Amino acid sequence: MPNASVALDRGAVVAPVNRRLFGSFVEHLGRCVYDGIYEPGHPTADEDGFRRDVVDLVRELGSSTIRYPGGNFVSGYKWEDGIGPREDRPVRRDLAWHSLESNQVGVDEFARWCALTGSELMMAVNLGTRGIAEALDLLEYTNHPSGTALSDLRIANGATEPYDIRMWCLGNEMDGPWQLGHMNAEDYGKLAARTASAMKMVDKDLELVVCGSSGSGMPTFGEWERVVLEHSYENVDFVSCHAYYQERKGDLGSYLASSLDMQYFIETVVATADHVKHKLKSKKTINLSFDEWNIWYLDEHQASDEVNDEWRFAPRQLEDVYSVADAVVLGNLLITLLKNSDRVTSASLAQLVNVIAPIMTEPGGDAWRQTTFFPFSVTSRLAEGVVVRPSISAGTYETEVYGTASLLDSVATFDEESGRSAVFLVNRSQTESLTVTVDARSFDAARITEAVSLHDDDVYAKNTHEDQNRVGLTANESAALADGVLTVTLPPVSWTAVALTR
Repeated sequence: MPNASVALDRGAVVAPVNRRLFGSFVEHLGRCVYDGIYEPGHPTADEDGFRRDVVDLVRELGSSTIRYPGGNFVSGYKWEDGIGPREDRPVRRDLAWHSLESNQVGVDEFARWCALTGSELMMAVNLGTRGIAEALDLLEYTNHPSGTALSDLRIANGATEPYDIRMWCLGNEMDGPWQLGHMNAEDYGKLAARTASAMKMVDKDLELVVCGSSGSGMPTFGEWERVVLEHSYENVDFVSCHAYYQERKGDLGSYLASSLDMQYFIETVVATADHVKHKLKSKKTINLSFDEWNIWYLDEHQASDEVNDEWRFAPRQLEDVYSVADAVVLGNLLITLLKNSDRVTSASLAQLVNVIAPIMTEPGGDAWRQTTFFPFSVTSRLAEGVVVRPSISAGTYETEVYGTASLLDSVATFDEESGRSAVFLVNRSQTESLTVTVDARSFDAARITEAVSLHDDDVYAKNTHEDQNRVGLTANESAALADGVLTVTLPPVSWTAVALTR
């Protein structure tokens, strides 16, 4: 059995744990909204039509911020269609996903849903087919207290208090040819700068996210960020990153090392943003909003007939069913986000319900946890205080896509006030368990309060509608702590979390 070690020094602080790293994403796509969070006829539905079984799972998942309403959907969206009496709301075509939108859920309903789940609403504005005026109108409707036409309209629609939305996305994936209103970096950068400047004339403390690249494989990656930020740098606070991963051609080894690409993505965007900072002689630092990240079997979606010539309400689209291997990769991606939390200060798992999601539902029926639910929920619950950068010593293996990769990845968190700490670990070996020694003496840890692993002898085991509890967390009985040194055995292709306290 191979051995590995992790050394933890409470002085090696990356940054405070930012709750916004545990955000998610709800787009009007497939059954994410309709039959997902909203189903008026469901036995658990409340007076707003929201499924309370889903609300309970979202709270358990620990989602902090929720990006809304897209995604590609936002580039054709008229927010005004989703307010006022439901019976008067128009049905529209959604060109992004070739479906029909009933507008039965809009900003007012979604703000109430966010309050139910205890999450922060992160709003996206349409810069694809609309622009500055519409963004300002939405800002007035959501955030102005009263006494103007649109704030009074919000009050008339039942929301006396403003929503005070702080984070705003300036469009979505405008670098992508698939995007309604797609434009080059020069044109988007200028539009984003003008929109951001106007919005900050209303409220200088808004936190604005400018569109970065929609993937590290885009031909304009890096150059897009440079050009856009040279136009908008002083008016925005974040640049977005989007990345999706999947196993291809049976290459599990490369797939398990997907976080190496996320690390490359982050380092490239940080370097580009800092280059622009120095070029402009600016005193501010732009951080990253990794506001779309997940496992997505995009190749299979593109080969399917999910998007066809029919115009349907809430069709089943992108309903990936996730395996143990998928969950291990997702847990590893979350480790990478934590390791970079000095610059990645917001992130959104895309998406939340039914659509490439940790939570699945059936109309009129159950809601259940996918395999990917578990590493996200446990990390969100246990991570507190500050992120501590580990020193890892482990064997390596060769991947076809990413070259040499470590068999082990890990990160830790420590909270000085409570004395609680947590260590998160991934074993990428497909065949062998890994015995890890974690030197946590600087944490003054005296006992283990929790040790769980996600693992199965079948790395492709899944939770389905028919077998909703096939995969879950299991207690890792190997975990032991002596004199501040933790030893734990990690099964092959596994994700593990160990919680410690003084």
